[in-house]
Amino acid sequence: MTPTLLITTDYLAPGDEVDRLLREAGYATRHRPLRGTREPGELVAILDGCVGALIANEPMTAEVFARAPELRAVVRTGVGYDSVDVEAATKAGVSVSNLPGVNANAVAEYTMALLLAQARRLVTVAAEVRAGGWPREDGHELRGKTLGLLGYGATARAVVPLARAFGLTVLCTTGVPESGRGDVPVRFVDLPELLAESDFLSLHTALTPATRHLIDAAALARMKPAAHLINTARGAIVDEAALAAAVREGRLAGAALDVTGTEPLPADSPLRDVPGITVYSHLAGQTAEARREAGLDGARELLAALQGRPRCSLNAHLLPDNDRR
Repeated sequence: MTPTLLITTDYLAPGDEVDRLLREAGYATRHRPLRGTREPGELVAILDGCVGALIANEPMTAEVFARAPELRAVVRTGVGYDSVDVEAATKAGVSVSNLPGVNANAVAEYTMALLLAQARRLVTVAAEVRAGGWPREDGHELRGKTLGLLGYGATARAVVPLARAFGLTVLCTTGVPESGRGDVPVRFVDLPELLAESDFLSLHTALTPATRHLIDAAALARMKPAAHLINTARGAIVDEAALAAAVREGRLAGAALDVTGTEPLPADSPLRDVPGITVYSHLAGQTAEARREAGLDGARELLAALQGRPRCSLNAHLLPDNDRR
């Protein structure tokens, strides 16, 4: 019987080059694109009989791994993997991989687009013109301002030359040791200084227990009233109720959020209808170029993992026997 692979990333489709690559390697494919949310029971059902999975932000919980006994490898077609219980996967003998840096350039460009949109009020102005107005209020230039980067992974590093080209001074708070930072035109500071000095604070850190709601009411209170928050990382890094209150009350100028704690954005989210806050639909890494690279890299990683030779596995070193094919 031909082994089967599940594909849930919504931009991958039957017959595309990723599908052909996997089928030519001797696998059958099962496409069940994730659009919106999916309950664990549904995920278990579509994983039935699958030895591997190329996934979007699936809720890969301990229950899912326990009920998918044939599963041997999971690959996220992106960087974040907070939806995957890696510890449970390890106990189940499943290799879990992500694709570090696969969409760094796309997210970096998008980050700069959000900075410009906030500084020049582009979304607000377009909405007012659509409604029949002709707004003429001034905006702000990026040159001479300070950009704070929370995190210094591949995306943040890709932001630096773009920001410098716009004349921004770049500060960064990171856990990356000095030996791994390189000789870059960035000043590394602690978090309180980053919050206090940034005109734009851009989040580029992973969601972990330590970073969940790291940007809370206390952190927001340290920021300049004229500052803007940019988030292309993970929604739960920000306390959304505290952010909404800060912007409504004029203690923060605004925010551009590509990610939210719950996606799609719930009807009762505190982020809705707050002047100065613009919420986008998790598009930072979604360019044609990044999608193609993520799909192909993800497929190659899945094949390698099933052969016991993953390149980007988060837990292969903990598995007793990762040659599972």
